[in-house]
Order: sequence, then structure tokens, then C-alpha cells
Amino acid sequence: MLRRLLQLYVGLGFYGLSTAMFVRADLGADPWNVFHLGVAKLLAMDIGTVMILTGALVLLFWIPLRQRPGLGTISNVIVIGLAADAALALLPEMSSLVARSVLLLSAVVVNALATGMYIGAGFGSGPRDGLMTGINARTGWSVRSVRTAIEVSVLLIGCVLGGTFGVGTVLYALAIGPLIQICLPWFRQKPKMSVAPQPESAV
Repeated sequence: MLRRLLQLYVGLGFYGLSTAMFVRADLGADPWNVFHLGVAKLLAMDIGTVMILTGALVLLFWIPLRQRPGLGTISNVIVIGLAADAALALLPEMSSLVARSVLLLSAVVVNALATGMYIGAGFGSGPRDGLMTGINARTGWSVRSVRTAIEVSVLLIGCVLGGTFGVGTVLYALAIGPLIQICLPWFRQKPKMSVAPQPESAV
């Protein structure tokens, strides 16, 4: 349990770090962060605060979908936003295109590792993932269709609000799936196998 908790919170912290890296690279972010950046720009708020408020709002949609949040769900809402703001306070702005490009590539990798860690800990899905699975369960629409519809919707809204869309957005869309598929088995917690006692041989 202690190992799983440590993995959960380290993963969520890394996820917040990857968000800050996307922001500092300024070459385009993943769809949800394009949305967060757009809202943050519109309301003049920290992106971490927007992430927390958005996560809490998404959780409200879980109610009609009859989804139940777990420890990982609630922690996801709070920790990622706090970690993103903390990382932004430490990461300096960069002007070099080479440095920003390296930071962007690193952000995608860190995001995949973080996702594998917090999902593999097994404490429940994040609010955005739960929205996807809830809609899938209630409507029968394919996970692929629901995920695509959600991602495209938040991306378009974020772009309209002034969020950063760019090469990083395209790179994330192409790379994140395969990278998570690689990373998730590294962190998925497996139950310990109990060894059944062997019957004594007849004398």
C-alpha cells in the first residue's frame, strides 16, 4: 500500500511538472492543457488553479454517469494543479528554440511516465478519464469515439480562448498513446501470488 501511495503521488507530481514543461516550451500543449491555458488567459488565473477548478467541474458530470471517484481521482484534481504551479515557479522562461524543443520532447516523455505511474498505482482514474469511461458505459459509444470527441472539443474551445496550439499538440497526439503503452507495464502493481501448500505424499 505504501509503495502504491508513493507511486500515485510521485506520478501526479510528475504530471504537473510535465504541464509546466509544456507551458515553458511554448510550442503547443496537449488538448486539455490548451484548454487550461485558454481559460487561464481569459480569467487571468494561474494554470494550476484552472486545472483544479476544471477537474472539480468534470467530477460533477460523474454524478449522472454514476461514476465513483477513488483516492486517485480526488488526488488527481488537487495535486496536479499544485505541482504545475510549483514547477512553473521554478522553471525559467526560455528563448532558445533548441532548448524549448528539448523541453517539449522531455515533457511528452515525462507525461507518459507520470500517466503510467498514477494509473498503475490502481487508486482510480482521473476525472477526465472517468468522464470518458462513464460516457462509454452509459451510451455504448466506443471509447475511441468518446475520447476523440472530448479531446477535440476541449482543444477547439482552448484555441478559441487563446490556448497554445502548435507542433507540441500534434506530437503529443501521435506519441502519447504508444509511450503510455510502453510505460504502463513498468508501474502496474501486480497482486502477490500465494503458493498453495503441497499435499503430503502418502507413506
